[in-house]
Amino acid sequence: MTPQERIEALLCHWAKVHGEQGDVVLSSRVRLARNLRGIPFPARGQDAQLEAVVAAVEKAVARVSSFKLTKLEALSPLDRLVLVEKHLVSPQFIENPTHRAVILRADEAVSIMVNEEDHLRIQVILPGLALQEAWRVADEIDDLCEAHLDYAFDERRGYLTACPTNVGTGMRASVMLHLPGLILVDQARKVLAALGHLGFNVRGLYGEGSEAHGGIFQLSNQVTLGKTEEETINTMLSACRQVIDHERAARQALLRDARLQLEDRIWRSYGILASCRLLSSEEALRLLSDLKLGLDLGLISGLPPQLMKELLLLTRVGFLQKIVGKELGPSERDYYRAALVGERLRGE
Repeated sequence: MTPQERIEALLCHWAKVHGEQGDVVLSSRVRLARNLRGIPFPARGQDAQLEAVVAAVEKAVARVSSFKLTKLEALSPLDRLVLVEKHLVSPQFIENPTHRAVILRADEAVSIMVNEEDHLRIQVILPGLALQEAWRVADEIDDLCEAHLDYAFDERRGYLTACPTNVGTGMRASVMLHLPGLILVDQARKVLAALGHLGFNVRGLYGEGSEAHGGIFQLSNQVTLGKTEEETINTMLSACRQVIDHERAARQALLRDARLQLEDRIWRSYGILASCRLLSSEEALRLLSDLKLGLDLGLISGLPPQLMKELLLLTRVGFLQKIVGKELGPSERDYYRAALVGERLRGE
């Protein structure tokens, strides 16, 4: 398989498509936490019990031909890392692969973690602002599973989960946002802090505990008890649209008040990306953020609008090693990362 073929095979659906409101919203995700009645949560379950969960879930989804279950132990450490970099599983999920499995739909828009913090973590991730569609798909998969699995459910409390903060609907809805304008006008902290006071979580690129590099943030709901799924989705959409409006206003202010400086920043970043010989992952995120801003504002043309999302993944450590086909040291990664980005910008 050639490097280009490896690239096409590796990229998942949300990274290949620009999506609605794609200038600000990179992706939308809905995740449902579910557990099986009468079986301890994964952190307390015995080996035989956890294996029984894997077997039961596999049987429940067996009728869906586009789903494939893979036990985590059957994957190499590199393949597990790539799943994290695609946002299909959590970093914590791959730390101990024993008695764990992942179910993926063919296009990887749907993933199910088996025996993470909960017995099932059903996830749908779509490009752009698509929370309602993500919830619709997640709900369908949840119904399919529930038809064959006995969920732990309480009439008063809702779905029972390992972490009390997920009890109720068990749903986390989130959007991945690109907010370079708010950062450049020094308003990001103020806007995001206001969202925190309204009951939303704001995290970095890879969720809880990660930093927001490249102007990328994850916005998600905090409350799962006392609200319906539809109410949560509508509240998330309202908050997201407010952030989009703030971000677009910041970009227009930059064009109006500091256009030359903005153009200089964007074109410098483009020049470095197109011609550098070494590129660290942190620098790549920062420069790609500038490049996407230039594309979205029409200051740079001739490149696909989803390019930043593609390169966001392709420049990660696991992806690079899968593309090159061998293990890479830090300096080698910086070399191949620079070469890959330059080739994609030149259309090679």
